[in-house]
This record gives sequence, C-alpha cells and structure tokens, in this order.
Amino acid sequence: MHRTYSLRQSRAPTASEIENPPPPVSSTKANRLFGKTSFGHAFRKQTAGAFGPDLAKKLSQLVKMEKNVMRSMETVGRERMEVAQQLSHWGENCDDDVSDVTDKLGVLIYELGQLEDSFVDRYDQYRVTIKSIRNIEASVQPSRDRKQKITDQIAQLKYKEPNSPRIVVLEQELVRAEAESLVAEAQLSNITREKLKSAFTYQFDALREHCEKMAIIAGYGKHLLELVDDTPVTPGETRPAYDSYDASKAIIQDCEDSLMTWVPSHAAVSSKLSTRARTLSQRRRNNISKNRGEGIDLAGQDQPMRGDRDSWVPAQQHPDYQQGEEEEEEDYEETEAIPQQHHPNGEPRRDDEKMQQLPA
Repeated sequence: MHRTYSLRQSRAPTASEIENPPPPVSSTKANRLFGKTSFGHAFRKQTAGAFGPDLAKKLSQLVKMEKNVMRSMETVGRERMEVAQQLSHWGENCDDDVSDVTDKLGVLIYELGQLEDSFVDRYDQYRVTIKSIRNIEASVQPSRDRKQKITDQIAQLKYKEPNSPRIVVLEQELVRAEAESLVAEAQLSNITREKLKSAFTYQFDALREHCEKMAIIAGYGKHLLELVDDTPVTPGETRPAYDSYDASKAIIQDCEDSLMTWVPSHAAVSSKLSTRARTLSQRRRNNISKNRGEGIDLAGQDQPMRGDRDSWVPAQQHPDYQQGEEEEEEDYEETEAIPQQHHPNGEPRRDDEKMQQLPA
C-alpha cells in the first residue's frame, strides 16, 4: 500500500479525541490464558456464574460474555487489516485504474480495522463500569447472609427452646444486622442506577462515533469506485489511459480530514422520538424531579442565637409568657395551707411516716 497516503501513519489526534480523550488500552488485549483463539469463550461463559456470591453471579456471567464480545471485535479488526493488505497485493498486478483504486480501498478498509481496535478500547469502559456494579453486589451479599443466618437461628431456638435467654441476644443482633443491611441495600440501589447509566452512556457514545466514522469511510469508498471505468469493451479494444491518481489521492485526503474533524455534535444521524414517546418520557422525568424536590428541609430548624450577652431575659419579661399573678398567688396560698407535721423531737415527719399513721 502507498503508506504516504495512509490514514494511520503518525497522524495528529482527531477533534473527537481532543474533545473526548481516548481511554487506555482495553484490558482484554493482554494477559490471555488461551492466546488469541476462541477456545476460552465457552470456558469463561460456563464458569463465570459458578463462583462468587449468589447475588453477583448473573452479572459476573454478563461481564464474561462482554469480554468474549470484545475479543471477537479484536479479531474482526485484526482480520480487516489483513484483508486490506491482501486486497492491495491482489490489485497490484491489475490494470492501472483497478490497481490504484484497490490500493486506496485497502487504505480505507485498513482504517476500518483501526476503528474496530479503538472501539474496543472505548467499549471496555462500559464493561469495567458494569464490573463495578458486580463488585458492589458481591460486597452486599455477606450482610444478607448474616441477616438470614440470625433469622434462622432465632426460628430454631423458638422451636426447640422457647424460653432460652439467647433469643433476646439474637433478636438484638438481628436488629443491628437489619440496620446494616438497609444501609448496604440503599447503597447498592443508588450505585446500580448511577453506574448503569454511566456504563451504557459509554457504550452508546462509542457505538455512535464508531458507526458515524464507518459511514464516512463507506461514503468516500463509493467515491473511489466512481473512478473505475466499467464500460464494456469489445475484444481487441483498449481502454483509455487512467489519469485519476490525483483524484484518488484527494478522496483519501478528504476522508482523512472528515475523520479528523468529526465530533459528536456534528453527528449526521439523530434519534427523534414520536410525540407519544416524548410526552411519556417527559412525564417520567417530571416525576423524578418532583420526587427529588419532595423532602423535609431541616436547614432552618436550629436558628443561631444572637451573639450579645444581654439577649437573655427572665420568663416573666418574655412577650409570650402567659402565667398571671393570680395563679402564682393561688399556688402560694395552697402551699401555706398545708400544715407541717413534726416528730416529738421537733424534726419534720417524712411522707412515708405520715402514711403509716393513717388509720387502716
């Protein structure tokens, strides 16, 4: 291939990469136990759910299946590059127009392989985020197991020894275990929703960029095909000389410029909801916003006191004080009306001694 016009050779970062820097290399491209073959696909899928906590088994299997998908995409990208090279080798011995066009098509197909490779790196962000949900599920499982174990112990003791003092101790432990479980379940619920949206946002953004760039390459590939003269010729007739080397080079350069300057905001394909779908979706968003707004505002429950020392006043001088002087005098008179009883030695009697002197 003419590497001078290659789309991959020491090129500057594209506008999309500047706006959204590419992620690190996918974790599936290294540390392969079974090499680059597909022998490990079935093995990983079957054994993924056989280990680990019950709560995380299904998601563990999903993570392993996504790993198989990424390995398959790596294979597709690698084989596209090999196909591009083989296409260029085949066209080298053909007529001038076929030779030039197949060489340039090889450049475009090789770029498709490069896009597959970079798509795997971005797709890995989605898989790693889903993996974090699996880790949270695995951490919640012990609290569930502890709660269930204590519940079973209490039920067993109530059946065998209903009056056992250990039942009270286990019930207290169950209360603590339920509190811990409530916290863990709330964290799991919150993190699951947050990570789920983040994970598939990564996937759909990567898929949109990948498909848009593939569509760009496909469009310029069709422009290259227009340079091939497919007019039938009679035996012995010669075709006109091919003079479109500059045109094919310009098409490749235009394709490279389009790929370099593409950003998500310039996407040609947009998803438009119907009126019904848009109304129902907006209703759901409004309900979510309403639920977020409903809450008890405790910010003003404890108003700060004034800093001056003279701000304190007695209760009688407070404007909201309602007790009158008449009530105070009545209380005082009732106190004076109660006679005080004394011992013979002159000390006042206690209340329990007074009760003993009452007639039966």
